[in-house]
Amino acid sequence: MSNIAQQLADIKVIPVIAIDRAQDIIPLGKALAENGLPAAEITFRSDAAAEAIRLLREAQPDMLIGAGTVLNKEQAIAAKEAGATFVVSPGFNPNTVKACQELGIDIVPGVNNPSAVEAAIEMGITTLKFFPAEASGGINMVKSLLGPYTQIQFMPTGGVNTKNVKDYLAIDRVFACGGTWMVDKKLINEGRWDEIGRLAKEAADLVK
Repeated sequence: MSNIAQQLADIKVIPVIAIDRAQDIIPLGKALAENGLPAAEITFRSDAAAEAIRLLREAQPDMLIGAGTVLNKEQAIAAKEAGATFVVSPGFNPNTVKACQELGIDIVPGVNNPSAVEAAIEMGITTLKFFPAEASGGINMVKSLLGPYTQIQFMPTGGVNTKNVKDYLAIDRVFACGGTWMVDKKLINEGRWDEIGRLAKEAADLVK
């Protein structure tokens, strides 16, 4: 298991965060870390992403912080400079993978079919995100892909929730899952840190 996969596996559920106001990451990160989920994948779906990564790295230096929805070299550079430990992409873009390899930052690219898996293996990447998990066939598809490709391991993301997360994690070589249910954007925008903390604790307890 790769180093980043091991770190993610230790936590099991990785909160996938879309944030509009960078400063919200400080109380949000505190709520996650204090309730058993010391990890965050902050997505580049908003202009606040890089600044949020930087603020969280300052506030929670020991937290496992990733940059999500990274689509190109420029975003990968911004993620690394902001203090991200790893990068996650929705699909498999060889240019983004190559950029991360050159920058020396781990990347967990998204795949959902055999061709993308083989493209990843060709570039030496075996720690992969299965995305969008439920829409791409869910647990059955994960098992189908893991069958012929014995060297890969998956982090399913997309449609993972409290009802199915344990089923995904029960699969051999599924090392973690990404989820948004404990960091719902509405809760973040309303500053409901106690509720986020409660959901984080519930998620952490569920997968122990």
